[in-house]
Amino acid sequence: MKTKCAFVAMVGLPNSGKSTLINRIVGGKISIVSRKAQTTRFRIIGIKTVEDTQLVFIDTPGIFSSNKRSGGTKKLNRAMVNAAWSAGADADITLLVIDAYKGITPELEEILASLKERDQKTLIALNKVDLISKKETLLHLVQKLSDDGFQTIYMISALDGTGVNELLSSLSEMSPEGPWHYPADQLTTINERLWAAEITREVLLDLVHEEIPYALMVETSQWELFNNGSVKISQTIYVEKDSQKAIILGEKGTKIKQINIQARKSIQTSLGIPVHLFLFVKVDENWKRNKEHYTSWGLDFNAT
Repeated sequence: MKTKCAFVAMVGLPNSGKSTLINRIVGGKISIVSRKAQTTRFRIIGIKTVEDTQLVFIDTPGIFSSNKRSGGTKKLNRAMVNAAWSAGADADITLLVIDAYKGITPELEEILASLKERDQKTLIALNKVDLISKKETLLHLVQKLSDDGFQTIYMISALDGTGVNELLSSLSEMSPEGPWHYPADQLTTINERLWAAEITREVLLDLVHEEIPYALMVETSQWELFNNGSVKISQTIYVEKDSQKAIILGEKGTKIKQINIQARKSIQTSLGIPVHLFLFVKVDENWKRNKEHYTSWGLDFNAT
């Protein structure tokens, strides 16, 4: 049987719904989701194999304007944006995910202009159409994008699945002939240690999103499997200030206990085995400038 395979780079502004979409496509949670922009810090590979076609999706950090203030240091921001555009350059197809509810913003116009300069297959997914009640609003948006030179546009909702199958069918048709790169039942390439750290970070973003949206990082420092099938996981939560550490710990340790319970349950569900989770909070004002962290995320420390 002849097979087809395509690498699809998912790009877009922060909070456009790329992570929700890749989770919907692969049928499992491989990318964390948060109300905060710039939740995704590194490339996440999602694999969807249907019949003779394997689609390898690359969920990238959100692209934001260099003139717009965003969370994190300038170095980390540059590295994340560089990772997003690099993924697009290496892929067979670029899938631009747009928050249809927000429409075409000046930041989105920057991305559209950059995509037009690139000689590459580009599809547009107008996401969150379930939030728009007036059909005329969507039609106007489609017309504006078409006038700008983008003809392949799909209206979808990553949240409820509307239009996603049609999008996948189009991507399959566009895929070139070639061998599959992964087994048919594989959903992602992310390693368990990094994924467990991401799950804990997702819980942190949910529980302390107002106080510490970007100043934290989670690293899995220990992973020990026992004969009874359970696993001991130790993680370090890095923050930049003593005051942030106090927020995460909470009064008499109540907040860190809540974080531990939620993260342990989520990791346990993902792994399918009993989990013993130990969390430690460490203050390191320079963690965003640590080259080892960038390497573990697959980011270019020297990105400009």
